[in-house]
Amino acid sequence: MRETVKLISMEGFEFIIDREAAMVSQTIRSMLTSPGGFSESKDGVVTFPDISTTILEKICQYFYWSLQYARGKETEFHIEPELTLELMMAANYLHT
Repeated sequence: MRETVKLISMEGFEFIIDREAAMVSQTIRSMLTSPGGFSESKDGVVTFPDISTTILEKICQYFYWSLQYARGKETEFHIEPELTLELMMAANYLHT
């Protein structure tokens, strides 16, 4: 069985994704692997109070796309123009 992580948007929508996919983000990787007893590393749940459901969904899609790209599957990752600014801000925060 694969290890999963739950990512929660500002509206409370939950995305359950493979831990490997979540680790694409340096920020999430740090939250899940840092010593010191952080709740994220214990529970595997990360809440993003400043990231909307629409943007978090696109970020999750990007995580999976990134894994495929790293394995040699070169496909285009489409971003809707109206999401660009908010997505760039979230990507900057997540270090993706």
